[in-house]
Amino acid sequence: MEPIVLYLSLGVFAGVLAGLLGVGGGLIIVPALVAIWQANGVHSAHIMHLAVGTSLATIVLTSISSVRAHHAHGAVAWPVFWRLAPGIVLGAALGAALAAGLPGSVLKNLFGVFELVVAMQLALGLRPKSERRLPGPVGIGAAGGVIGVVSAILGIGGGTLTVPFLTWCGVSIQKAVATSAACGLPIAVAGSAAYVVMGWNVADLPAAAAGYVYLPALGGVAVASVLSAPLGARLAHRLSPTALKRVFALFLAALGLWMLG
Repeated sequence: MEPIVLYLSLGVFAGVLAGLLGVGGGLIIVPALVAIWQANGVHSAHIMHLAVGTSLATIVLTSISSVRAHHAHGAVAWPVFWRLAPGIVLGAALGAALAAGLPGSVLKNLFGVFELVVAMQLALGLRPKSERRLPGPVGIGAAGGVIGVVSAILGIGGGTLTVPFLTWCGVSIQKAVATSAACGLPIAVAGSAAYVVMGWNVADLPAAAAGYVYLPALGGVAVASVLSAPLGARLAHRLSPTALKRVFALFLAALGLWMLG
């Protein structure tokens, strides 16, 4: 199968899952891109950096689509978003710079461990209790920075970190999910831009790469995921989310173990 067909198929799968479960596509896109490139003979010491940077670039487009839908329902807590955004942008740029200095094997292992943690959280339905209010400028800036750093290192939109943080701080789950979707945009923009810059002069990259962003994969995955996400959202009203999350948790656990293998 030609890689473009695989990119489109991956985009459909990631988009449906994002709409169905509210889980960011980066958890699927990064390991899938690694597998596709390895199967198609892409030999590079920077294959993980390419996968992470490309994943973040796809999230730019998918997050715009998601934010528009949430905003139309009045669910985004924009004042909270603006308080988190500066730390997120700085953290995402720093995270990309840190990731660029890590060996691909270390980056792959970090991703595998994170996927296992998310799989456990989904399987057990773990959710922090609302125990406090949002912190002051320093605290929320630090939280945004941590979310940005981790998200940029792993190539994810940050929902697995932002939603628990906001619910812990007393934000309703609906607003936490919507605001997290909005936070994915600055993470993706700052992170992917930093990956382009950090990888611009790296020699061992495919010809169609702009730094650590592989353009053919970006186009195929992003277009297909944006178009398929509404299908996932419609299915979410017809299927059992609890059962689906447990099945997806097993899938993530398998991906995590493969990344660690």
